[in-house]
Amino acid sequence: MTFPLYVFDAYGTLFDVHSVVARHRGLVGEQAERLSEIWRAKQLEYTWTRSLMGAWRDFDALTEDALDFAAARCGGISAEAREKLLAAYETLDAFPDVAPALRRLRGQGAKCVILSNGRPAALARAVASAGLQDLLDESLSAEPAGLYKTAPEIYALVGARYGATPDQVSFQSSNRWDVAGAARYGFHAIWINRAGAPDEYFDLPPERFLSTLADL
Repeated sequence: MTFPLYVFDAYGTLFDVHSVVARHRGLVGEQAERLSEIWRAKQLEYTWTRSLMGAWRDFDALTEDALDFAAARCGGISAEAREKLLAAYETLDAFPDVAPALRRLRGQGAKCVILSNGRPAALARAVASAGLQDLLDESLSAEPAGLYKTAPEIYALVGARYGATPDQVSFQSSNRWDVAGAARYGFHAIWINRAGAPDEYFDLPPERFLSTLADL
């Protein structure tokens, strides 16, 4: 089934967040993988806690805070490593299945849009760095709402922008919590489970389970 509007999470779905540390493994040291996992986990945790307490802090700042915590947990990193890791976050690698999937959907006449917690400027840099400018119609950021996913107000940005009802939207994310939020909102929620993670949020199931965007 083809939908008129395909909405994609950015970080972890289109862009490989762990590619940052992979590029600078030599600067980070033997705990590189652990640091990367903690960095990502804390980045997400900070968005949820900030939304719940109504204490907005922009996504770039939360990303820095999360890196500093992860570095402290892993014994510290140099100032050079910190600078390079944060710079690399602006030029994340896209997963190899992304461009072909977007190209195919656009060829079928669908709109392809990002809905992300990321800041508008950061999303623009990531899209340009990955060479996806001609394959995406737009990037919608949670920032103007002063909240983060999974707040319903963030998913509502899609309808406000495009006049689409939830049942006209196919929403793709590799983050199971994001898929749960999208399903609760009423989107056709697709879980791109590249890592083969176990399922959760059983009361808010995806419409489809896929291991790659190539199967979309």
